[in-house]
Amino acid sequence: MLFFKANYRQNPRIGFETRRKEKYEGAEKFVTKMKKIQKEAKIVLGKVQEEIKKYVDKKRVEVDEYKVEDLVMLSTKDLKYQMVGRRTERLTERFVGPYKIKKIVSLNAVKLELSSTVKIHSVVNVSRIQRYIGQVEGQRKKQLALVIIKREEE
Repeated sequence: MLFFKANYRQNPRIGFETRRKEKYEGAEKFVTKMKKIQKEAKIVLGKVQEEIKKYVDKKRVEVDEYKVEDLVMLSTKDLKYQMVGRRTERLTERFVGPYKIKKIVSLNAVKLELSSTVKIHSVVNVSRIQRYIGQVEGQRKKQLALVIIKREEE
């Protein structure tokens, strides 16, 4: 080896060189720069996340918790095809029912006991139902008297 170094001014390559223990200034600068950028990005993303959460929480509504055997009204918003034989769309009821809750599938879905005339799947999202509020005891619907118009012959 001494002769190799004398001829070529370096040690011979054996094929498995060990890494040098030197420190590279360029690599250290790059690592510190990347850590600084990563820290700044994490702070900015945290602020943006808080801001988005604030706006989303404004529109969030607490969901009613339903129980089995509760009475609910079903929204007619997506039942347009079933309302074909009825009055005009403006005059149709917004909710139909009441229907009993047969089973709680999840926090967002319930299974209803639907009549045979309603041709939809019995599991519906809670956004399509509303708790049924019955009439107050002693309150009756007043039937309006018929208005009879007498025709006058001209």
